[in-house]
Amino acid sequence: MAPRGLSVEEKRVKLLEIFHETKDFYQLKELEKLGPKMKGIVSQTVKEILQSLVDDGLVQSDKIGASNFFWSFPSQRGAMMTNKLANAKKNHESLQVQIKQAKESLATETALRVESDHRSAAIAKLDKAKAKVSELEKELEQYGACDPAQVEEKKRALILAHEAVVRWTDNLSVALSYFASAFAVDTSAVRVHFNIKEDFEDIPELGKI
Repeated sequence: MAPRGLSVEEKRVKLLEIFHETKDFYQLKELEKLGPKMKGIVSQTVKEILQSLVDDGLVQSDKIGASNFFWSFPSQRGAMMTNKLANAKKNHESLQVQIKQAKESLATETALRVESDHRSAAIAKLDKAKAKVSELEKELEQYGACDPAQVEEKKRALILAHEAVVRWTDNLSVALSYFASAFAVDTSAVRVHFNIKEDFEDIPELGKI
């Protein structure tokens, strides 16, 4: 029976391992050689996997001269949280502008339940974020029954999945706050309306999962 190929998530974990195990800087062409040699990652998929890690903030990149270099260290989480905070501040400023515009628009409305483009967009965003969080929570539960031969890989994959849950939970919180502020209602009323539990932001720490 032919061996099973690596999934996208497994490739992400293994490519990240190269950085964390060697603690070195690499160019794409170097990773395309090391991927197959060290972790069994098909060379042609390295570029796409690397870009997904960069997009998620798990790998850093910079252009030095005419070459692009990539790196990631075990302490990368601290830098990720700093970047996440900066992005959250930018999103907050943007949402404040949207809230102001929404309030000005609502001043002309005759009732809270009158449909508007702003309200429909907010509801759609909230529902999408809630569904994504639920999906990722189910994905986390599946890591509880692992094949002993893949326990270590699953632990690393769990880290990535946990990061995704935190990210989407934050998105849901932002959407919830935006909806509540924009339409002058209490957040608890919005949670009740959309059946969102008060403890939806209580994500277990990795060490307690």
